[in-house]
Amino acid sequence: MSQNQRISFFILGIFIFLGLSSLGYLLSNALIQYKQFDRSVTVKGLSEREYPADIVIWPIQFTSASNNLSQLYESVEKDTQKIKSFLLTHGIKSDEITLSTPSITDKSAQEYGNNTKPNFRYIASQTVTVYSKHVEKVRAIMSALSSLGKEGIVFTNHDYQSRTEYLFSRLNEVKPGMIEEATKKAREVAEKFALDSHSKLGKIKRASQGSFSITQRDKNNPQIKKVRVVSTVEYYLSD
Repeated sequence: MSQNQRISFFILGIFIFLGLSSLGYLLSNALIQYKQFDRSVTVKGLSEREYPADIVIWPIQFTSASNNLSQLYESVEKDTQKIKSFLLTHGIKSDEITLSTPSITDKSAQEYGNNTKPNFRYIASQTVTVYSKHVEKVRAIMSALSSLGKEGIVFTNHDYQSRTEYLFSRLNEVKPGMIEEATKKAREVAEKFALDSHSKLGKIKRASQGSFSITQRDKNNPQIKKVRVVSTVEYYLSD
């Protein structure tokens, strides 16, 4: 190998070394920048609002007893018409009222219990249900129903199925505003975190919307609903 060739290989080796060194520096710097870009913080934002229920389901359950089955059905029919007439008089529409099939219990046919003969062989249970969007009107009528008790109708309210239900059906209307509010509160928390850590808050890396929950505000006001959603948002952080 000549002297010129050795010099050429030496110079080539220097350039290769410098090239590999530069490439290593660039790769390490890119890795550092990537790690910095990958820094993030995950926060949660809560939106909670109260709304009045817009649907009421009011089951009016009553019982009747007799030793004669035919007379029992006549009594149930009579009391049912009294309740229906009462509701119509107080402004409830006929299409808001539904009637269930009477449930009849034959005490003498029951195999359990003691040997004491019941006063009445047959007991009937009937439910008249009001389904209405006029919640406050129905609530006002509830307090007046006791007047029918003076006419001999025996109302029952200890059964779970006879409990009044209040529903909130406008969730799709309030969703966008609540999600926006939850996301805004999440960003406020993230900005505070970034400030405390001497970082800058970047764009959203990922976000997930929690499920909406609808509960009654308290047991004494079931007609007031509490709507709640929690959004989880992850933000990028940079120095």
